[in-house]
Amino acid sequence: MDYQRPQRVSVLDPIEPAIERVRLILFQPFDISKWLTIGFCAWLAILGQGGGSGFNFRFPGGKHPFGPGGPEIPGLSAIREIILTHLPLIIIGAAVIIPIIIIIGLVLCWLRSRGQFMFVHCVAGNAAEVTIPWKKFSRHGNSLFVFKIVFSIISMMIILIPIVLVVITFITLQAAGLTVAGVAGVMSAGFVVFLVAVALLLVVKFTNDFVVPIMFLQTSSVVAGWRTFLKLLGVNKARIVLYILFQIVISMVISFIVLIIYFIGFCACCLSCCISILLIIPLVNLVVLYFVTLVLLPLITFKRAYSLFYFSQFGPQFNVFTVQAGAGQC
Repeated sequence: MDYQRPQRVSVLDPIEPAIERVRLILFQPFDISKWLTIGFCAWLAILGQGGGSGFNFRFPGGKHPFGPGGPEIPGLSAIREIILTHLPLIIIGAAVIIPIIIIIGLVLCWLRSRGQFMFVHCVAGNAAEVTIPWKKFSRHGNSLFVFKIVFSIISMMIILIPIVLVVITFITLQAAGLTVAGVAGVMSAGFVVFLVAVALLLVVKFTNDFVVPIMFLQTSSVVAGWRTFLKLLGVNKARIVLYILFQIVISMVISFIVLIIYFIGFCACCLSCCISILLIIPLVNLVVLYFVTLVLLPLITFKRAYSLFYFSQFGPQFNVFTVQAGAGQC
């Protein structure tokens, strides 16, 4: 197999064919049953994924809460008292709830791993099929699932070290007061956490955008897929970096469009408060996510098609669009 650098790989060229792919799959002609089926596969592919929250801490009067004589965080004593009072009940509740959360997380991860190949199957073959890709790519999905679990465990172990350093530094600051060395320690540990997080996110991105298509075409093993990608990455580092940067731009544009859609939907239906309450219930959350996926299906399909068309520029061995519906590596 030839892993030399192709003559031309562009981040702009895949945009037009990706748009045409969306039009072909979803609008030529428009078929509600096809839309619902492909939307189901896309829903599985993003199942259980969520975003983070941002926090903005401000200290009244510009005073730092740590250090000798510093004010205590408001409500901290009350919270600590409640925890100590109800500690046995909290421990019992955690012993019951945490395993349930872990089991639900594992099930969602397994379904998402299977769904990623099902969605690639739909986009690559212009096929609205569930049963065929579910069976055909079962080994692919299971291999990806195991990889994600192992990767998640390793990631938590890796990122836990700098987080512990941050916590220790904060405790030291609280006991000894704010110092230049302490601030430098916190910033250094925070920077390490940032670098580790970026590296882990890149692994996830490369797995979804490149390793999954390789597995779809060539192998059912995620390890073999990563070996193939690393050979490709070794001679195309600058191109992959440019791809990641352009993906950030695409994600920002899509996020802006999604925010507009959410705003219009909430203003029109006045459901934001109700949905926020319903999202507490996991089952309702999954149902809401499915309907949101249906609404955003053209954007989700475009993003998946874009990465596939980009990857196909590296050679015919990476072109998933040569695979007919129902075909693929078993």
